[in-house]
Amino acid sequence: MYRLLHERYPYAHCELDFTNPLELLVATILSAQTTDVGVNKVTPVVFAKYQSAADYAAADRTELETIIQPTGFYRNKADALIKLGIALVERFDGEVPGRLKDLVTLPGVGRKTANVVLGNAFDVPGITVDTHFGRLVRRFGWTEEEDPVKVEHEIGRLFLRRDWTMLSHVVIFHGRRTCHAKRPACGACPVARLCPSYGVGETDPDKAAKLLKYELAPK
Repeated sequence: MYRLLHERYPYAHCELDFTNPLELLVATILSAQTTDVGVNKVTPVVFAKYQSAADYAAADRTELETIIQPTGFYRNKADALIKLGIALVERFDGEVPGRLKDLVTLPGVGRKTANVVLGNAFDVPGITVDTHFGRLVRRFGWTEEEDPVKVEHEIGRLFLRRDWTMLSHVVIFHGRRTCHAKRPACGACPVARLCPSYGVGETDPDKAAKLLKYELAPK
């Protein structure tokens, strides 16, 4: 199934825009409860104004909240970013650490966020269990676990460590484009014949094709 998904999405990647580990860490924190597309509309302004951990540590809270307001939950996110900046300055000389055990000690950073940063900014393999990933691996029958940490460990045992980051990308791409939460496009799915959940969505190929999103959407 992974091979077939990789063939469908050979270009799968992190869809948050960034140029360094700090930018990716900030973008991932901002992406909670919103879309990567929405975050990418806001981060050019954020990254231009706050270019270092010290900039976030010294940020004016009201100004930061105003900038990131479109991403939702902006008060909590602003609080997390300011505390993140302070923690990075005080404990890591202003640099984003490249180890999971260090990343998860930072404000606003859980295992999901840490694995996004490790896999995409440091080339350290990691499994990103977001809502799409969790939904699909349960539909695929790869796990019955609901807890993200348990999902991460169980799926990690099924795949070579070197594949973890790309596995995350292709599964998340598939969840956003084809295997939707409410109306999965089963009739347009490359792993339909292998999927135990085939039939929970639209099975007619023509109707299913109309449900595809992003670059797969019908012209």
